[in-house]
Amino acid sequence: MGCVAGAWRPRIGDPDVTGWLTVLAYLLCLVLAVQVWRCLRGRDGRAFWGLVAGLMLVLAINKQLDLQSAMTALGRCLAQAQGWYEYRRFVQAGFIAILGIALLAGLLVGLKALRGRLRQSGVALVGLAVLCAFVAVRAVGFHHMDALIGQRQFGVSTNYLFENAGLLLIALNAIAILRRG
Repeated sequence: MGCVAGAWRPRIGDPDVTGWLTVLAYLLCLVLAVQVWRCLRGRDGRAFWGLVAGLMLVLAINKQLDLQSAMTALGRCLAQAQGWYEYRRFVQAGFIAILGIALLAGLLVGLKALRGRLRQSGVALVGLAVLCAFVAVRAVGFHHMDALIGQRQFGVSTNYLFENAGLLLIALNAIAILRRG
């Protein structure tokens, strides 16, 4: 753990205005998802919105604690301590493949959970797909991907736009459901 503590410290991971706005967007989506979950008591689609609420909570916390950096530091420390650091690219590729499969499986479970309700919550599922793609791009952390999402569009980073596009879709879908009752 000393190795990880040397490479990562608990701190605010994204202390600028856009970072805090994104955390607020996650929290807003969390509140909306909980409200939809309550609204759908006894109806199909409720489990999906419970999952959305849980994910929004986890992602809001991670946004500012930067826990994925701790995981990266842990992996680097393990690779160095166990002597397989020079083979880390193979491990990274395996991790990315597993992450991709897990994200795809999660989206397929979401599709199945929304069977018959896709019209009602499909926009939120697309929002989750955008967030999953964002998480995957961030997890990959290849330099050319970081350079791409680090570019600025309309005065803000592509990273911010990409992440918040998914959140906006989730929020809009939740608001539409709540307005319909």
